[in-house]
Amino acid sequence: MHGPDPSTRHPFAGEAHTVFLNTVVTRANIEVGDYSYYHDPDHAADFENRNVLYHFDFIGDRLRIGRFCALATGVRFIMNGANHPMTGFSTYPFAIFGQGREKDFDMAGLASSHRGDTLVGNDVWIGRDATILPGVTVCDGAVIGAGAVVASDVPPFAIVAGNPARVVRMRFDEATVDALLDIAWWHWPAEKIARNLDAIRGADLDKLAQAR
Repeated sequence: MHGPDPSTRHPFAGEAHTVFLNTVVTRANIEVGDYSYYHDPDHAADFENRNVLYHFDFIGDRLRIGRFCALATGVRFIMNGANHPMTGFSTYPFAIFGQGREKDFDMAGLASSHRGDTLVGNDVWIGRDATILPGVTVCDGAVIGAGAVVASDVPPFAIVAGNPARVVRMRFDEATVDALLDIAWWHWPAEKIARNLDAIRGADLDKLAQAR
């Protein structure tokens, strides 16, 4: 057996509380890798509407989530559409209400507040009610603490927590992190992962490297 089919919507024996995200995401501006899941007792399948916020097609930013990521209930991604222009004295969005206030509005001023795509690597664990702000990159193997507000990039295999989120510690030393990024087990085919689960779940780097 090679584990659940990544095209299965509800991988826990059909229970609706958990979804493989790539089976429920429909927007072209959201990409999710195989086996990444979201858990929510009430609204798991509505992730892209309830948890990816201010994501407007006309802005063009993308949310990319890698493989084997675990997202707890209430994880939110705030996208660039939430940002207000900060090039003038006021940040109030007069133009969106129309009735003449949109006159002479400069879209370039709005674009100046955009921070680009939001990227989540592979094998990332994001704790309950964490919030990822626009343009952030969360690198492979990172852990985001419950309730964290992530406003800046997260290094590979770092543990971050707090508001704003700060690195609490690294999961492994620099040499081990470099080796794990080189091995990149999350890109292996399912049958190879299944054969080497003990090495992936364990803490023996030599054993994992030999399995490559």
